[in-house]
Amino acid sequence: MSSFRTVLNSSVIIHPPGFYIVGFESFPFVSVYFIFLAFVYVFSVLFNCLLIYTVAVNHSLHTPKFLAITNLAVIDLVLNTCTVPSMIKIFLIKDNFIPFNLCFVQMFVYYAFATLESYALTILAYDRLIAICFPFRQNSINTVRTMGCIISFTWCFTLVMITFTTSSMTRLSFCNSVRVFSYFCDYAPVFRLACNDYSLQWSASACLSVLSLGGPFIFILLSYVSILVTVFKMKSVDRRVKALATCVEHIIVVAIFYIPLLVIFSIGFFARVVEPEKRVLSLSLASCMPPCINPIVYSLKTKEIKIRALAMFRKTKVNSKI
Repeated sequence: MSSFRTVLNSSVIIHPPGFYIVGFESFPFVSVYFIFLAFVYVFSVLFNCLLIYTVAVNHSLHTPKFLAITNLAVIDLVLNTCTVPSMIKIFLIKDNFIPFNLCFVQMFVYYAFATLESYALTILAYDRLIAICFPFRQNSINTVRTMGCIISFTWCFTLVMITFTTSSMTRLSFCNSVRVFSYFCDYAPVFRLACNDYSLQWSASACLSVLSLGGPFIFILLSYVSILVTVFKMKSVDRRVKALATCVEHIIVVAIFYIPLLVIFSIGFFARVVEPEKRVLSLSLASCMPPCINPIVYSLKTKEIKIRALAMFRKTKVNSKI
């Protein structure tokens, strides 16, 4: 196998032409699973585009909350597009090879937008925190400009962080296996193939897990503790119910995103052994399903979006008859 060699700090770095994605090679019902993923991807694209369009064309929805929801929809759209089409390609044309540079592009996009997904859910928790705990100061604290700045900061911070972690992979030498046991060019499965020291990449992986999953999840938990304290101080039962009802859709999408990941990593940490096939299947579902379910949940559970979407459909139907 030909390889590209560069000299870095007096040591030879071997970069292979590419990698082979082999996460589903031994999966018994792989064809059924990939057909399912194709439907998931189509629904994800349709519903996220509908959600983005609905918010964009209705000026009454140009509020901090819906800016945050649109941010989540854009992230969901890119996150699924990063992995699902390449997985379907492997199934359709039986080609699981990915070129070296394209592998790291996919790695960068996936981890950037998976991290942004976590931060987007955190931003929505912040929105609920301000709305419920500081109702009289909400309009002055949580403005569209403030929300835009928060979203912009998370994007900049994430892109810088993922650029560093991904670029550090180019320091590794791959002189043995190039078979990646995952469903895409996954960070940890790739750096474990290296034949030189990957302690920097291991440390970066640990820091990335804390910054992209641990920190946001703790913030969300603390936000809901504060929300519950505020809600139970309310004297009216109706006010309590109405306040908690505004959090339902957010709690659902947080559960869909975090619970599968926490369960998988907890089993791996405490049981020490997780069958590779089950791990790949669970992680692929955990990353592919939220972008499909999130827009459906927000479309059905958020009154403003549901009303505007139905109004648009009625208008389209009337125009088509004319």
